[in-house]
Amino acid sequence: MVDQARARRLAKRIVSIVGTAIEYEIKDPRLSFVTITDAKVTGDLREATVYYTVLGENLQSEPDYAGAAAGLDKAKGVLRSKVGAATGIKFTPSLAFVLDTVPDAAREMEELLARARAVDERVAQVAANATHAGDADPYKTESDEED
Repeated sequence: MVDQARARRLAKRIVSIVGTAIEYEIKDPRLSFVTITDAKVTGDLREATVYYTVLGENLQSEPDYAGAAAGLDKAKGVLRSKVGAATGIKFTPSLAFVLDTVPDAAREMEELLARARAVDERVAQVAANATHAGDADPYKTESDEED
């Protein structure tokens, strides 16, 4: 029987446990800029997919995605043991780490919105100085009919 509420609670707990373990207990320098963003657990609680992001050391440097993936793969067994010890469930779920693409997609959306705002501002400037192509009042009036 699948209990989705229990799976969601376990996923939240896994995010907390893995994030804390990476920050304070795992001493791999490749994981120093890794942030756990989300987790999904299957209905039978046997498998967990953990999503992570990698930040650069500063704004100009490119994040080391390959190093972070290798570090997480190496620490997978230790992290699974910590999840099992902290949750106390009968079967500890296996962990699969997936790079989270949501921050990149959000950054792209922000850039698109900025471009759209710039185009809207240019259109508003052009419209402010624009005049009608035809008459100011294009509708016939009684005085026009008399002529």
